[in-house]
Amino acid sequence: MLDFLLSSDAILALLTLTFLEIILGIDNIVFISIAANKLPENQRSKATNIGLILAMVQRIVLLFFVSFLIGLSEPFYTYKSNWLNVALSWQSIILFAGGLFLLYKSTVEIREKVEEPSHGEDTLKSKTFRSLSHAITQILIIDFIFSVDSILTAVGMTNGLHPNSNYTLVLMIIAVVISIIVMIAFANPIRKFIDKNPSMQILGLAFLILIGFMLITEAAHLSHTEFFGKTVGAIPKGYLYFAIAFSLFVEFLNLKTVRKRRAKKQ
Repeated sequence: MLDFLLSSDAILALLTLTFLEIILGIDNIVFISIAANKLPENQRSKATNIGLILAMVQRIVLLFFVSFLIGLSEPFYTYKSNWLNVALSWQSIILFAGGLFLLYKSTVEIREKVEEPSHGEDTLKSKTFRSLSHAITQILIIDFIFSVDSILTAVGMTNGLHPNSNYTLVLMIIAVVISIIVMIAFANPIRKFIDKNPSMQILGLAFLILIGFMLITEAAHLSHTEFFGKTVGAIPKGYLYFAIAFSLFVEFLNLKTVRKRRAKKQ
């Protein structure tokens, strides 16, 4: 296992996945912060830390559950016709449904952030919490909702990296733990950075669209889908890594250019 974790593919996947987990966790941090702010001052830091730790626990539990279902790769239903052949398995169904969910959720999130950037926060701000346990319950629900995106992203990024699914499961858990530790240590700075540079969050959501599409094609490939005699091939993850790395490089250049322009104006 150590050889796999130290391989270039695993390290690259870990770095990319950790970054995406942090980007996906920004909304979680914002919502947890808003929920914590409904508590007395002396309980806010405690509620924030507990909320993020609960997010880590929930994601690890979900990783075990989803990884078990994805391990069910044997087809249980085969459909053949003149134009479509497909052998359905639980693995392909979960990947396909996850891909559709990421496409839908990412598109909706981008639209809401562009047209109604404070809608979700305003909804949570309207609620008051009478105790720490009440706030933690609300945070737990919020964590679960955000964990779905996180787990599907992890599955999409690591699926097929190694024949042994336990190895990729360990890699996903490491990425989740690192991302939560970073968010606990730098929750406020990360939130402020994203608030000042909302394009980073939009970029993260755009990455999810790529991952969603990759999950759909992976599902079609694993179910041996054929359209009019043409098989669907899997998309090499190297293409995805390159697209993400190149987009981040361009965005950091843009941020640096904007800062220089602001500095000159001042």
